[in-house]
Amino acid sequence: MRNPWLDIPLDDYEGHMALPGVGQAQLLSRVFADALAAHAPRSVAVIGCAGGNGFERVSRRVTRRVVGVDLNPEYVEQARVRFAHRLPKLELFVGDVQTDSFAFAPVDLVYAGLLFEYVELGAALAGIRSMLKPGGALLSVVQLPSAAIAGVTPSPFASLGALSAAMRTVPPDALARAAAAAGFRETGARTAPASGGKEFRVQTFRLEAVGRRS
Repeated sequence: MRNPWLDIPLDDYEGHMALPGVGQAQLLSRVFADALAAHAPRSVAVIGCAGGNGFERVSRRVTRRVVGVDLNPEYVEQARVRFAHRLPKLELFVGDVQTDSFAFAPVDLVYAGLLFEYVELGAALAGIRSMLKPGGALLSVVQLPSAAIAGVTPSPFASLGALSAAMRTVPPDALARAAAAAGFRETGARTAPASGGKEFRVQTFRLEAVGRRS
């Protein structure tokens, strides 16, 4: 079955996410900026980078390498057009974190914003583990269930409707259990609201050093 993300134009995705009634582009960018400030990573990978939302938050004085991974080649190319001149050590890859291997050196921080709703947790976490240095951090954002708002917020961007069948909410405790099974330890969690009314759980995990898992 063809992945619906391959058929959603970037303009539609970005337009939808930035709508005041959605507000998730702003949220993801803000959470990424907070993570960069908290961890001061010399290298970071963004999984599901789309067109590079949040890349403008990177300080080249602190973070020397930025890696972006996305399933949609058009998204990746647009991220290259927008940010290659600003981020000289930008590395961009097209592929699926669940199944593909990526030829880049491990990083200090991986950011996965609204990724886990669309993947198999064990496979995605195994892929992310291979991207991180020992002791590196994974920061995730997952959408919390809402009785009042659909999982994919209705909007004028009709192409986003194709995601409704693919998207599923991931309970934060289920993500924490899957992460622990993959060798991660949860070190922090908080709830963050978007302007559209939905709430999201921001969780931080640390990749445990080899030999420390029980």
